[in-house]
Order: sequence, then C-alpha cells, then structure tokens
Amino acid sequence: MNLLKVLKISRPHFWLYELGTFAVGALVGFNTETNIFFMLLYGFYFLIPANILIYGINDIFDYETDKLNPKKVEYEELVTPDKHKKLFSWIFFSNVLFLFFLPLFSVKMIISFLLFLFFAIFYSAKPIRAKSKPFLDSFMSAGHYVATGVFAFYLVGGESISFWGVVGAMFWAIAMHAYSAVPDIASDQKAHMATIATFFGRNKTIILCTFLYIFSAILAFQFIGFLALFFGLVYFFFMLLSLYVKKEKDLFSIYKSFSFLNPIVGMVIFFIFLLQKMAL
Repeated sequence: MNLLKVLKISRPHFWLYELGTFAVGALVGFNTETNIFFMLLYGFYFLIPANILIYGINDIFDYETDKLNPKKVEYEELVTPDKHKKLFSWIFFSNVLFLFFLPLFSVKMIISFLLFLFFAIFYSAKPIRAKSKPFLDSFMSAGHYVATGVFAFYLVGGESISFWGVVGAMFWAIAMHAYSAVPDIASDQKAHMATIATFFGRNKTIILCTFLYIFSAILAFQFIGFLALFFGLVYFFFMLLSLYVKKEKDLFSIYKSFSFLNPIVGMVIFFIFLLQKMAL
C-alpha cells in the first residue's frame, strides 16, 4: 500500500472538515501569546494524519459493510482484508509523532485531544463501534469534529470557550453525520448494521437534520449575526430538496454537493471571525 492509496483512503474531499474546525477554533482563541509553531504543526495534523486515522480505522472495521455499498467502490476506496495490516502501520506512524508533545500542554488541551482520538477511533473500532449504535453514532462522529475545535482554541491560548458555541457546533455536526448516513441505508440494512438513519428511516432522518441545522443557526446568531440565519436557510433548502427527490441517485448527488457547501460555509465563518479579530 503506497502513499497515494493511503491519501485516497483519507478522503481528500473531506480534509477541510477537520482542518476547518481546527482553523475556526484557533482563530477564536488566537492572541498575542499564541505559539505559531504548534498551531501550524497541529493544523497539518488535522489536515492529513487525523484523516488517515479517522477513515483508515473506518475502512478497516467496515469491510463487511463496505463491500455491499456501491458508494465505496465507485466514490471512495474499498480496503480488502489483505491490506488492513499495512493500513494500520500507516495510521500508527502518521499519528504517533503528534502524541509526543502532549506532556507540554495544559490539562484542557490534553483532554480535548484525547477526546478527539477516542471519538475518532471508537466511532468505528470495537469494542464500542459507535457507528453501529443509533444516536451514539452521530454523537461520536460529531464529537471528534468539535473536540478538534476545542483543542485548537486552547492550543493557541484561548481561556474561556463558549458553551453555546460548542452546542451549536455539535448540532451542526450531528446533522452532517446523520444526513451522510441516509444514502447508506440500503447497504447498512443488508449488512444488518443499525445507524441513526436505519432507525428513523430516510425521511424522518432528513427532518431531524433539518431541525438540527435550524437550532445550530439560531445558536450561531450571537456569533455571526444574520449570516447564521442565511446559512440556516441554505441548509433548510437542501433538506427540503432531499425530501422531494425520490431516486437514490438524486439524493446521493445532493449528498456529494455537501463536500463543496460545507467548506464554503466554513470559510465564510472563518473570515467573519477573522474580521472580528482585526476589529478588536
């Protein structure tokens, strides 16, 4: 297994998700005492090595389900059992370096980073394997994104993080995960794997996501103003469109558009916070 194969497994179309939450958390907490070296080092970590960890573990433990899922063959990468040992090695050696610095960090930084690792690993890995347990699957998937942002906030010297900001981010990330599980309902049912989407079904899951996006937008209003409501309307439109389409291939096309929509929204939010920082 070569580097190019490993990078494909790490889902480059999702790289900006983890990096985006890191960037926003770092920007909000940024101050004159920020250690630029550590900020850049862990920015790189959450761009590539963290995604090798998340999706590598996912593909190792998901083989029995993935081989029944056309999305894995056509859109992503199917990792066969004979490649699992080599992939484990790539995951270990690409991540272990970043653990060496933990003793230098504060307790809040260590806890948030370890929470990221816990959520990222045991979302897919046994004995927890949260992705096969409805509700816990969405919570732990959202958890590793939010833990990344919290870690970044404290890494750069932030002192008091907003509780409601974290809750709003969790709502958005839970919605993102639950919606991503909808196109997999048929293959998950064939593999006898329970998820939040198989539990509620297609339409009820989409409706749940709609409310979560709305709540997230309301909570984000105090930070980015009316733009939060605009983004809420954008996601509301995509959820309505998802309810309207009947063919699975059309729903999957909408799902794929989120790999463009989410980074754009994240980038706008990042620059809003940047302008707010510059105005101080």
